[in-house]
Amino acid sequence: MAQNHPDKIAIVGATGRIGGYFARALLKAGKHTITTLRRADSKGKYPEGAKIVDVDFDDESSLVKALEGQQVLIITLSVRAPPTLHSTIVKAAVKAGVPYIMPNTWGLYLTDELAKNSQYAANGLKLYQEIQDLGATYIAMGCGFWYEWSLGLGEPWYGFDIKARTVTFYDDGKTVINTSTWDQCARAIVALLSLPLRGAFPALSDWDNRAVLVSSFRVSQRDMLDSLHRVLGTTDADWEISYEQTDLREKRGLKMAAAGDLRGIATSLYARAFMPSSQSDFESRHGTDNEKLGLPKEDLDEATKRTVDMVNDGFSPMTQFS
Repeated sequence: MAQNHPDKIAIVGATGRIGGYFARALLKAGKHTITTLRRADSKGKYPEGAKIVDVDFDDESSLVKALEGQQVLIITLSVRAPPTLHSTIVKAAVKAGVPYIMPNTWGLYLTDELAKNSQYAANGLKLYQEIQDLGATYIAMGCGFWYEWSLGLGEPWYGFDIKARTVTFYDDGKTVINTSTWDQCARAIVALLSLPLRGAFPALSDWDNRAVLVSSFRVSQRDMLDSLHRVLGTTDADWEISYEQTDLREKRGLKMAAAGDLRGIATSLYARAFMPSSQSDFESRHGTDNEKLGLPKEDLDEATKRTVDMVNDGFSPMTQFS
């Protein structure tokens, strides 16, 4: 007889964009008790209905106490988080007896092959290995890059500056990748954590120490520009379209990052993802778990319009990635 789904979920980073999406979606589902870990001096706005526990992230005993009794820990950290913080949280979670940990590797589907050429992927796989070595189980999310974030942030991401009506196509702009909306990722988290812990398929244990593969769209930059045309009423003639080879773009991004420009991280990472040899089109190789989780088919133009509205409301690299 299958066990019930996990009902005690802890989240680190619930004031962030993706952590907030997850927390609000789980709270709305009404099947779980959500505990958010907060620094005592935090001024962030936490989702209404969540249990808030103040912790000292530099004190392992404080973290262990806060995590006791939790069945799943979801970690969402900023790119500015101290590099040792993830490991500190994981070690505390294992000491507290948390059986499932969702690590801070939201986005790319990380594989050994990708890690050969991507430090980001290599570092992510190390996070997975640490969780297993310590005796816990990880479930990662491979959802591709977030669509609204990547389309709206600016040129270093999906190549678009929507306000300026400019786009840089990686190579010819026709390389297809998988990408997901925040809403789809949140729906996937709710569906996954609503499954019984184990038993007949599908159960949470079916994803033990592997990634749940989620996708909203399988598209190219050309498809994104066509969607923008439909939303904005523009044509190619209204946009300045340029091209850059992905290998040269990756090298340029790495130099930027080495010089302390965080946009270089995005420039190099996205260039690598759009290389034809990358595994960013994971759907054609491995399929997705959308149907297993009952996820809906989304409308590309609706997601593009949300992004345009976000940009018009001030969503920009200066406020999100500076």
